[in-house]
Amino acid sequence: MEETNFTPEESLLLIAKTIEETKRKFEENGYLLLFWGILIFIITLSQFFIASLNLNIGIGLPALLYPLAAIYTFIFFQKKDKRSKLPKTILGNIIQAMGIVLGANLLILGFLFRTQLGLALIPIFLVLLSFWVIICGVAIKFKPLLIGGILLNLIAFIPFFIEWQYHFLIMSFASVVAFIIPGILFNNAQREENV
Repeated sequence: MEETNFTPEESLLLIAKTIEETKRKFEENGYLLLFWGILIFIITLSQFFIASLNLNIGIGLPALLYPLAAIYTFIFFQKKDKRSKLPKTILGNIIQAMGIVLGANLLILGFLFRTQLGLALIPIFLVLLSFWVIICGVAIKFKPLLIGGILLNLIAFIPFFIEWQYHFLIMSFASVVAFIIPGILFNNAQREENV
């Protein structure tokens, strides 16, 4: 394989092009930020009310929507990748791989190890989610997503200071800060650019 030597200007241009293509690819799937943000909000708010009202429903029941949403997201990406005219970028591949690995690990932790993790479950979820959100914000150079990820990371430590049933409420709030608000801002910015 032949090695290509780039000038510093060509290297910067290539990096800028990769970031821009990743951002455009992210635009195609930008509504998924809102989808997951709203889903997390609804599920965790439901869990909060089940715990607070001592309902005769398992607290984990709403969480069964996560695997269904993961399957939907996987199928969505498979179909979208086939139809997309945009090239795959290394940044896009990294973001997608991290999302898959993160999602799989969160599902395993939540469904198989929740009793062992106990009160640390929600903080662990939030810290892991914050890594992905921060990396996405940096990769596509979108400040609201980066700020949302940083705030998510800070919010992750609040559950250590409050009663367990309020952990779900903290996660609902975190989904608004890290997914819903940046998702709305991202989608609005893309609409304005396309006008």
